[in-house]
Amino acid sequence: MRTSVVICVYTEERWEDIRQAVESIGEQRRQPYELLLVVDHNPDLHVKLKRAYPQAIVVENRHEQGLSGGKNTGAELATGDIVAYLDDDAVADPGWLEALEEGFQDPAVVGVGGRTDPLWASGRRPKWFPHEFDWTVGCTYRGIPPVKAPIRNVMGGNAAFLRTAVLEMGGFRTGIGRSVQGRKSRPLGCEETEFCIRLAQRKPGAIMIYQPAALIGHKVSRVRERFAYFRSRCFAEGLSKATVTQFVGTEDGLSSERAHAMKTLPLGVLRNLGEVAKGDAGGLGRAFAIVIGLAWTTWGYVLGRWRVRS
Repeated sequence: MRTSVVICVYTEERWEDIRQAVESIGEQRRQPYELLLVVDHNPDLHVKLKRAYPQAIVVENRHEQGLSGGKNTGAELATGDIVAYLDDDAVADPGWLEALEEGFQDPAVVGVGGRTDPLWASGRRPKWFPHEFDWTVGCTYRGIPPVKAPIRNVMGGNAAFLRTAVLEMGGFRTGIGRSVQGRKSRPLGCEETEFCIRLAQRKPGAIMIYQPAALIGHKVSRVRERFAYFRSRCFAEGLSKATVTQFVGTEDGLSSERAHAMKTLPLGVLRNLGEVAKGDAGGLGRAFAIVIGLAWTTWGYVLGRWRVRS
């Protein structure tokens, strides 16, 4: 199979991040068939990237501004059998692409998601930050299977799909994922969640798998290390999940979330409180963050559902 790697970009402020992401693709043990850089409505960045990376296919987002439109553009213009997506502020391990491709050995597999570890700007994880909420910074979180296994949906910044499947489904739905208006970014998400659920609903028997060997490091800025961002991201996730359930229904749209909230998070609170008893003062902050994170995500979902019904 031939794999097209797609990196969606939008701002010159991430130039160094983009450089490192592209460099990590060049260092893959198994090289991609092609590399596409999709620029989200930024003509100056488009020109700059075309000059800097003549070996890549640099194109402009043909659709509505936002990450979904960029991903759809990449899938439409790619010529490989597989479309692999990498965040523009991530660095892929040399075996990343090889591991993703190996996930498609089963003909029933239509999507593969890899493991994403945080690269903290401060050099270390904040003591109060719970592993159960690493999804707030785009990383693999506690509750995901530790080994290769089927999952409901992959995480969009480290994922690959059969290109035909993306095109048959009409791509990623716009209006759900992250977008930037001027200099303001809405910390929304779930475009890959809605896509994976919709794909499974329309193609019974189609499988998405988690492949931990497909490893990337995702940069977490100092702003995203703060509790204020954590809280706002949880709230935005609730809003996004409300939108997702509008399209795919609450049963499928919240199946993984219910299990996470009912089992993983309570265990996380107990675990961290136990660590306080062992002398880790940070455990109290992590237990508190789990409770606040769940509360704000739930509030975002409730408000989002109310807006949808209104």
